[in-house]
Amino acid sequence: MPSGDTSRDTPHAVTVIREGITAALNTTDHEGRTVGNAKYGVYAFYDYDGEPIYVGQTRESLRTRIRRHLTNQRTDPVAMNVLDPFEVAEIEMWPFFCLETSNAGDHEIVGTLARAESTVYRHAIKRSRFHAVLNEKEIPEAKAIRLPPSARASIVPEGLREMLSHPDIRIARRASTMANLARVISERSVSEGLRNTLLTQARRLEWLACQRLGEIAGETTTEELNEPNEG
Repeated sequence: MPSGDTSRDTPHAVTVIREGITAALNTTDHEGRTVGNAKYGVYAFYDYDGEPIYVGQTRESLRTRIRRHLTNQRTDPVAMNVLDPFEVAEIEMWPFFCLETSNAGDHEIVGTLARAESTVYRHAIKRSRFHAVLNEKEIPEAKAIRLPPSARASIVPEGLREMLSHPDIRIARRASTMANLARVISERSVSEGLRNTLLTQARRLEWLACQRLGEIAGETTTEELNEPNEG
């Protein structure tokens, strides 16, 4: 969604989703600490089906990094075409407040976050019906780590969620995202990982289109809809 300050010219959907992002980031943990203010942490995004679609880590605060993702403030034009912010319905955050109060050096902090990100990423891949997320780079495998309690919250209010989660809207946006990503790939020398992301988006679009057709035609079984294309 567009960046910038909220004003009377800002579309209503953008305004309320920004408010949802802020509310999620202001979630407090069992000790009353604001999760979004954690300097170190790992996060995951989920779509309207509860499908994990992106995993990341930060050393600049969860608030700063997540807002950059979801308000299109990333400076990398390639990264901006990987994930459609309007496809993100929920966020989950694992704040590592312990790293702020310990005497951990940079090497230990980097290592801990790498293990945490890998742990969340492997879990997301396992949960995904496509066994894939939209990260443009595969997260290196590292020894699993015990994660701190997470905070998960919806960023889309119920009324707006009903509209944005409509399959025809999602199909149109997803096709547009794919087209933009394919254009970037055609114009640049890109990594294999980015091409895998395009493939994952194609599989996600195929599944959603199949689901929508099944709803209308009444001919596709639930089992067929939930079975990803292995081709």
